Order: sequence, then structure tokens, then C-alpha cells
Amino acid sequence: MFIRYSKWTERSMTDEQRLQELISIFSYLLLKTSGDVKEALEWMRMIGEENELFDEKFTFDDFVQKLKEMGYIEEAKDMLILTTKGVQRIRQDALNEIFNNLKRGPLSGFHETPHSGEGIDRLSETRPYQFGDQPTNIDLVSTVTNALIRDGIDEFTIREEDLQVYETEFMTSCSTVILLDISHSMILYGEDRITPAKQVSLALAELIKTRFPKDKLYIVVFGDDAKLITLSELPFVSVGPYHTNTKAALRLARHILRKEGNVNKQIFLVTDGKPSAIFESDGRLYKNSFGLDPKIVNKTLDEAVACRREKITICTFMVAKDPYLINFVEELTKANRGRAYYSSLDKLGEFIFVDYIRNRRKRIKYNL
Repeated sequence: MFIRYSKWTERSMTDEQRLQELISIFSYLLLKTSGDVKEALEWMRMIGEENELFDEKFTFDDFVQKLKEMGYIEEAKDMLILTTKGVQRIRQDALNEIFNNLKRGPLSGFHETPHSGEGIDRLSETRPYQFGDQPTNIDLVSTVTNALIRDGIDEFTIREEDLQVYETEFMTSCSTVILLDISHSMILYGEDRITPAKQVSLALAELIKTRFPKDKLYIVVFGDDAKLITLSELPFVSVGPYHTNTKAALRLARHILRKEGNVNKQIFLVTDGKPSAIFESDGRLYKNSFGLDPKIVNKTLDEAVACRREKITICTFMVAKDPYLINFVEELTKANRGRAYYSSLDKLGEFIFVDYIRNRRKRIKYNL
């Protein structure tokens, strides 16, 4: 029996690690191909040949068989389709990708403003004890130090005024609607903008399901009109020959959030273009792709004001930086008193995740 050993390096992977890497690549290709398993596998084969991802020990056909055995894809009517487990895997891979980026370093130019209050996340800062504070939040070191400073070691006693407690952050429940622009501009000029947007939506959904199960996330896609979709439909969404009806998207999001009660309510608007369409009172679609049409802009801003009155914050994530588009976003943000970010596609997920966590914090005022 002859066994050949290869030199171990830090980049060496076990067979299982190698398989998981290949599945993660396949997950991303599924997003690129709007859930078309056949096309994604064709891309996988081509990438594998160019980069020597497969060999005699583990062939491309072995990889396809593994996907079937693990329940990510299945055959139906003589074709391969994505399963529910496959969609979940896409969400998990998207979440891992964004969290890995977050761990590499802080966001440049992004400043969080955490608020202190009663809650579950302990901060490093302390303050004097107040009636009603949880005993588990008492800082023993600071408390004992206060007592020693006052009476010394020989007359050591602890009084109420010595007690110090850790500050905490209160994480409130949150309902979020992500508005995904699927107008034609999301794939114009050779840049794929819809795939990162879908990836972020799936990742945020997985974060909510695993860490904040009481929170709610809704996905709305919009072009000429706006439509609520399910998470299982999201990987299959594709860009169409549509205009950008931002007003319809905001209006639908507002109606969805109206039933959510007294929680933090927010809209994440992910777009790369100007509003270019609205519905007339008679139901006809009025559209204008040239410049910023005052009629369309004003109706869209009216909807932003309506969101503000219902205490719904609009966070706009603009993945284009044309000066006249920035002017529109600034007007929209001013009308809603919301927030705006001008993000590159590779940073989109990081900005959305940090902003989502920030908006779950609630300020609690103490009566001192």
C-alpha cells in the first residue's frame, strides 16, 4: 500500500472545509443567476476548470451529487431546482460574508451614537445606583472602592450611596421593510447592483431569525409598481425593463408597517436611481426617465412626509453618486428626517447591518 503525503500549509483545507467553500461559491452563483440551478452549475463547472477546484479525487459530478445528498438541490420534472434548505444556505452564507467583513475593521466615516438605558447589553460605563436597578448589574469593584475611600479598611461598611451599577443598552423590538429597486438601471453600465442588494436582504433576514426572532422583516421589490415578496422568492428576483416608482414602494411599506404597533419602524431604501414614475389618480402610470421630473419628485417627497408622521424612519442607501441624485436623496432625507448613506456595493451590507442594530436601541431617561 502506497500513501503520498503533501506538505501542510496554513492554506490547506480538510475535505469538509473544501466542500463548504465550494458550496458557498455555488450559493453566490445562485444569487447571480436568480436561482437558476442549471446556469449556476454551468458557471461552477467553468470556474472549477479555470481554477482547478475539482480533481480526480473529487470531481464536479461528485460535487453535484453532494448538493443533492445534502438537500440543497433536487430533481423535479427533469430539471434541478433549489430547495428550501438551499435558500436557507444562501442566507447563512450571505450572513457569514457580511459578518466577516465587519470583523476586519470599523466602518470608515460611520459613527454610532449608543444610548444608555435599562436593558440587556451591559456597557463598560458605571453610574450611581438608583432604586429599581437590577442587583446583577452592580459593579462590585467600584462599589467596594467607594466604601474604602469613605471609611477605610478598619471601619468597612457598604452603604446605598456606595453602590455603582453598569450602564446597559435597551434593545427594543423592530419592524423593517427593505425596498429593493429592480428597475433596469440596477444592471446598467456593466455593473451588477441587484445581486449585492439581494445578498444583504437574505443576510439581514438570517440575522433576525437567529438573533432577534421577535423582530420582523419584509421585502418589497419595486420598478413600475411595488410588490411584497417572501424570503423564499428573493433569490429568484431579477431586474426588469422597469422605471423607478419610489412613491409606490414607500406607500406599500407604510401600509405594511402601520399594523406593527408600538415598535421601532424603519424602511431601508436600496436604490441607484432617481424616481422616474408614479401612478396617476386614474391608475395610469406616468413616467419620465429624463432628469428629475418635479411632478414625480414632489409626490415621492409627500410619501416621505407621510412616513415621518407615522414615525417611520427612512434609511436611504444610494449605490450611485451622481450629484443630482444626491440632491434628491438629501431632499428625501430632510422630508422624512431620516438617514442617508452613499455606499459602494462592497460596503452596502456593513452599513445596513450597523444601522439596523443602532435603530434597535431605545433611549431611556432617568428621573434624577
